[in-house]
Amino acid sequence: MIPSCRFSKLAEDDIKRLYRYGIETFGQERADIYFDALFEQFDKIAQSPALHQAVDNIRPGYRSCVYGLHAIYYRLGENGIQIMRILGRENPDL
Repeated sequence: MIPSCRFSKLAEDDIKRLYRYGIETFGQERADIYFDALFEQFDKIAQSPALHQAVDNIRPGYRSCVYGLHAIYYRLGENGIQIMRILGRENPDL
């Protein structure tokens, strides 16, 4: 069985923002490469969710995985993981 991975609305917004920024800053090809690799990282998290560091000091129950210049914040649930945010240098309230 393949582990499931769901996205919060904020995470979906983060992904769209990152992709637009990538296109505007680096071009379509590089944005696509980073975008595809980001989704590969989500799959890796889903396969081994306990591998990454707990960040209860940020938000109880959250874990964090760094990919490139971004931190992927997620939590474990009964039905797999939920990606909560994908943040770069900005640090809005989670």
